[in-house]
Amino acid sequence: MIKAGDVVGGRYTIIQHVGRGGMQEVYRARDGLLDVDVALKTPQVGQHTKRFADSAVIAAKVNHHDVAKTLDYFIDGVAYLVEEFVEGESLEQKLERFGALDPHLGARVLHHLAKGVAASHRVGVIHRDLKPSNIMASAGVNLHNLKITDFGIATLTAEVFDEAAKAGDLTRSTSGTVRGALPFMAPEMMFRKPGEHPGPEIDIWSVGAMMFKLLTGEFPFGVYLEAAVNVKNRDRKPWPAFMTSNAQFAPLARELQGIVESCLSYDPAARPTADILVNQCQGLCYLAADREVGQIEKFIQNGFSGFIDVSDDTVFFSRESVYGEVRPDMQKNRMVCFASFPGSPRRRAHPVIVLKS
Repeated sequence: MIKAGDVVGGRYTIIQHVGRGGMQEVYRARDGLLDVDVALKTPQVGQHTKRFADSAVIAAKVNHHDVAKTLDYFIDGVAYLVEEFVEGESLEQKLERFGALDPHLGARVLHHLAKGVAASHRVGVIHRDLKPSNIMASAGVNLHNLKITDFGIATLTAEVFDEAAKAGDLTRSTSGTVRGALPFMAPEMMFRKPGEHPGPEIDIWSVGAMMFKLLTGEFPFGVYLEAAVNVKNRDRKPWPAFMTSNAQFAPLARELQGIVESCLSYDPAARPTADILVNQCQGLCYLAADREVGQIEKFIQNGFSGFIDVSDDTVFFSRESVYGEVRPDMQKNRMVCFASFPGSPRRRAHPVIVLKS
């Protein structure tokens, strides 16, 4: 393994090792020519360099602000792929704080995901492994600068899935890459036979499965082999009641549920294309206001409303603006994420979500 301070390709200085996937090692590096940080990826031992190179050529076709750009590919002893570095956290990490996104924040995430996937599909690139850990966003609660990553290993991913299918049963594979993908994998991908090559519709299913997880905090079909069994039996978890129990959130929540339902259609032809998904998102009425984090200071009106302490300010909130199954209280559920709007004598918070941590 290369270490901090090493220079590869004559221009990239390794800063630190930042991650490991089922097929690659990921480093943060400094591009000495352009003076910017980049993500430097190299295949793990046993992965085929030619496939890595093919993926780089394919991914370089995708150019969109919601997709991490593939910048370079070279061989310096081993193969390296250079990708735009996104400072922040994955959606998987975000869920550790949020639990579930409110419909407004969820609609914003879906809109950006749809635009990134649509841009890739227009140039013939299928991701095949869309999941929360492959979606990056800026640090904090705003989810700005959302980027789909790992288009640069699309061909490598296809090869791993092909090999698992040839072994007889992809759903029982011990590959970390396959197991991690199963909760978000389309049925025609899970149960395909050798030689079958599902199309871009598999990415739409993955977007739907991801959005179910983001909006509910639950995997739609479970994880690992459980996911495969439940997908085959068409046994999906129901939408939780909290999504539509509050009249302030119910209309948008129902629209999002309808879109996700269409993405999770068992008939690939019945799923919306990515371009249609973008158009559907453009028709949604959602708040894009920045979010803040604060702590519940006190309740008033017999607990119907209260105040959030944030920095040197106090923001008023009503319980009707609180979204989610977990409600705020003065003992343990005091940290909240919220957007705010002008009010007198205090700003008004809406929506309000209790944070897990």
